[in-house]
Amino acid sequence: MDYITVSKEGFGEYEEKKSRFLAFVFPAESEEEVLARIEAHKKKYWDARHNCYAYILGEDGALMRFSDDGEPGGTAGRPMLDVLAGRKLTNVCVIVTRYFGGVLLGTGGLVRAYSQASANAVADAVPVKKVSVDFMELALEYTELGKVQYLLAREELTPTDIRYESDVKVCVGLPKDREDAVLKALTNAVNGKIRYEKIGEGYADAPV
Repeated sequence: MDYITVSKEGFGEYEEKKSRFLAFVFPAESEEEVLARIEAHKKKYWDARHNCYAYILGEDGALMRFSDDGEPGGTAGRPMLDVLAGRKLTNVCVIVTRYFGGVLLGTGGLVRAYSQASANAVADAVPVKKVSVDFMELALEYTELGKVQYLLAREELTPTDIRYESDVKVCVGLPKDREDAVLKALTNAVNGKIRYEKIGEGYADAPV
């Protein structure tokens, strides 16, 4: 199953009436990983008034959790979760640290601040699509390498490894929904002078 997450850790900031909202977003694979990061974050930013968080996990985004950490109910964690869900992200967590500026923001102000800080962090982290792929090893003659590289580039597929042996070995992840079509196109491009073998499966990055 394909899904969208963030490609790296990201940071965003928002300020209103002297309250500072520092947002941190990161990709994650398990709830244990997320909870450990949240605990470490709270220890690091112990002097902040609030450390709110939201996360979504699972390829289907089935696990959703959030915390207002003392803010009025529905003004922090839920809006942060809505930012993640609205961008169809999963396997991702966002933490927003608030340093109180002395002026109450009201319900609307809090929702806006936590939402905007989270959105800024997500934009900085760059959403990326994780595509389910079969990793294939292609074996071909040296004279055919240019044709294969051209076709893979046209299909927006990047080899993970190229080895120059008695023949050329090209390792590449082929999206499962396009695998047969790509292999057929490769075979036709080199007049059948290619062998391929599945060596694994997993996920590869693709533009959102």
